[in-house]
Amino acid sequence: MLMTKIQGIRSIRVSLPFETGGPRHGMRPSLDAWTKMECVMVRVKTSDGLEGWGEAFGHAMAPGSEAVINQILAPMLVGRDSVAINHRIAELERPLHGLGRSGPLMYALSAIDTALWDLAAQRAHLPLYKFLGGESGVLTKYASLMRYGGDTDAVAQNVERARSYGFRTIKLHETTIPAFRAARNAVDLDDKICLDVNCPWTVAEAREVAQEISEEGFHWLEEPIWPPEDFEGLAEVRLEGVPISAGENITTLHEFKLAMETEAIDNLQPSVTKCGGISKMRKIISLAEVYPVTVIPHCFYWGPGYHATAHLAASCLTPTPLETAFITFAVEPHKLFDSCSDQLTLDDTPGLGFIANWDELDKFIISTNEVNAS
Repeated sequence: MLMTKIQGIRSIRVSLPFETGGPRHGMRPSLDAWTKMECVMVRVKTSDGLEGWGEAFGHAMAPGSEAVINQILAPMLVGRDSVAINHRIAELERPLHGLGRSGPLMYALSAIDTALWDLAAQRAHLPLYKFLGGESGVLTKYASLMRYGGDTDAVAQNVERARSYGFRTIKLHETTIPAFRAARNAVDLDDKICLDVNCPWTVAEAREVAQEISEEGFHWLEEPIWPPEDFEGLAEVRLEGVPISAGENITTLHEFKLAMETEAIDNLQPSVTKCGGISKMRKIISLAEVYPVTVIPHCFYWGPGYHATAHLAASCLTPTPLETAFITFAVEPHKLFDSCSDQLTLDDTPGLGFIANWDELDKFIISTNEVNAS
């Protein structure tokens, strides 16, 4: 079999404005109001005429992820065989480990890896979820709300709005107990309210919050302590009886293993744009099978990372909900992303099936760069 060489790698950084349905705040109190979602896409073109897509973690880190792709990874990959994914990723990850096992390097690697898996599934003439062993492309989504700065009226209104679209699981990004209760009281008791607080508290503070809300039926408490890698501290909070979720800030397999061995979490939330792409996500999902945890991937994205997460969720043996940002974009980025529906069905398009609405997205491109074979 002839090598299928990588002929070109293009990065595309898009900043897409959105509406939140309420007052605008940063997802953490120290950050400015969030008005645009930055996505760093990668397109890998190969000698057999195919194009594979991936996404590196963007948001505020978009410039760093983009720079690593353009200046480090793409020059190392162009001209190489695209089929041997394990070898390609090892050739990048091992010699570059001194640049960090997290952050922009791992985010950029995640994009490359996902694009190579997109290509592999296309060559097999299968949608990625079937290529990964999945059966059904039908998924249930959960609504992941923006942060409304503790405005209890905005919280209740948006929780009610999400429920009106059919969402039975709704996640907040608030940090106050009044906001938690406003959400809990806005829907029925059998609706699931999740609390993502983005690492604000000490272990003692988090335990106090968990104690206060332990009898109120919240579905999970996500990343309650700083720093997020304090798994022993997280395990202490878990003892208060509220299910704990975490994982979007973990990037290595050994850290995931440690988190589960420490009995720190109930729901494991790896992020395909951060932890190493499809390859690493497959390993994490397999590793989690030997621990009493549920894998629910993190997915506050709209580009190829959203597609990749959907395919990974559809490949799981047990029903796995797909996190979907509860926001309205200035334009429709592609047909798959819809924050007004609690269901998603993947079709039989080979690979990721990522087909962007470039007629509309072109006006929101911040930068693009391409590295080609000489």
